[in-house]
Amino acid sequence: MGSMAIKPACPEKGRLFYGYIVVAASLVVMATMWGIYYSFGVFFKPLLDEFGWARAVTSGVFSVSLIVVGFLCIVAGRLTDRFGPRLVVTVCGLFLGIGYILVSLVSSVWHLYLFYGVIISIGMSGAYVPLVSTVARWFVKKRGMMTGLAVSGLGLGTLIMPLVANWLISNHGWRFSFRVVGAVALVIVPLTAQLLRRDPGRMRQLPCEAGELGEHHSSSRSGFSFREAILTKQFWMLSIAVICFTITLGTVLVHVVPHAIGLRIHTTTAVGILAIIGGVSIGGRVLMGSAYDRISNKLALTVCFVFLLVSTVLLLMAKDLKMLYLFATLFALGYGGVSAIMSPTVAQLFGLASHGAIMGTINMFAESGSAIGSVLAGYIFDVTGSYRTAFLLCAVLSTIGLVLIRLVEPVSSAET
Repeated sequence: MGSMAIKPACPEKGRLFYGYIVVAASLVVMATMWGIYYSFGVFFKPLLDEFGWARAVTSGVFSVSLIVVGFLCIVAGRLTDRFGPRLVVTVCGLFLGIGYILVSLVSSVWHLYLFYGVIISIGMSGAYVPLVSTVARWFVKKRGMMTGLAVSGLGLGTLIMPLVANWLISNHGWRFSFRVVGAVALVIVPLTAQLLRRDPGRMRQLPCEAGELGEHHSSSRSGFSFREAILTKQFWMLSIAVICFTITLGTVLVHVVPHAIGLRIHTTTAVGILAIIGGVSIGGRVLMGSAYDRISNKLALTVCFVFLLVSTVLLLMAKDLKMLYLFATLFALGYGGVSAIMSPTVAQLFGLASHGAIMGTINMFAESGSAIGSVLAGYIFDVTGSYRTAFLLCAVLSTIGLVLIRLVEPVSSAET
């Protein structure tokens, strides 16, 4: 057995540490899955035009999907803790691709709710938690930066796919477009998932810089159990702050394009606002992920929530394209930062023993918040004919989230 000793990670010069391959694979998977998923706002208007459904009903399908994704993320997190990410992400990629192909066949609203709200949701449960939980196991000192690089795929996908989907819809119709994005998911996600490995121990390595910081910090068996974590006040403060953030996120991603069109901005230009959010959020993820490795998690999250608060105030005031572009830039920095920092924050507060399950539960709250924001903003518009009240609510919630983040302290042994 002596010859099977675990090799130190961040290997000698000239050798590639496999953790970097895990980060690259996670980036590609997130870009594909989230880019397709967040293109819903581009399909929103064509669906309204063809079927004449109310905005609340149409946006409601995205809300139902987010809720289902949220609950299934707990399952995906637990399965990742047990079986690793490769199997989980492969199966989820198959469900995602099949779901989008089926959506191209809808003829009534219940079809949309079934295919999008159930089948696609099963697929999306593997698009975040299994990936960020896996990256957290491969890195210690660089955990924030590497998580930021991995989740930058989410922004990259949001930058590219809405524009691609808009071009496809304009030239070939929304049904053909759904088939194309479904085929993309079916090919790219399962193939890329084969590169994922649960943790360095499976490849006889240690996490990057584990030796520098103490092996106990990097052990996949150290930390809080799921039950211990959810009994702490830190878990609930973090979860409520995340809900505040994602209610705003759901509102923006589904409704900012229709809102811009309502301000007499051309559809193609309005879609560009989503592209800006996606593109700038890439920088936000990498920048804030790197900052997390150098400053406290509380300070990093505080900066992100300040960006979110300022941006929602700007959205409330915006009357022209320049203001909307400024809003999109600041919002993307905060949004990208939160998505990059959350997994390392959970690892720092609660350890890695049940990281997938804990992240899955927090992500369940996150998706529920996005669902609430999506459908509530649609309902508010249907009732008032304006998004103003919805955007004001987003500003208030960003303030609450900022206060909660400032109150989060490290977990003491007395609390467990």
